[in-house]
Amino acid sequence: MQKLKTLALTGATAMLFSLGAPAIAYDGTNCKGDGNCWEAKPGYPDKIKGSKYDPKHSKTELEKQTTSMEAMEERNAKRVENFKKTGKWSY
Repeated sequence: MQKLKTLALTGATAMLFSLGAPAIAYDGTNCKGDGNCWEAKPGYPDKIKGSKYDPKHSKTELEKQTTSMEAMEERNAKRVENFKKTGKWSY
């Protein structure tokens, strides 16, 4: 039984070291200049487009957000106009 516990403890320790090794290699403190300390993690590609990190934004979805923001600004302008006329703020 003692031998089994030792094997389990050794295996768990080996797994912790193998999973933690990449995180230890990256410390993020290699600065190119004063205040310019951003550094890509190891394995991060130089070119994002076409890589697995490419967010592949849909133009249709981005247009929805723009349209929504414009509508919100229009509503707010009407609210301000109404407030100036009546002195009451209505949502």
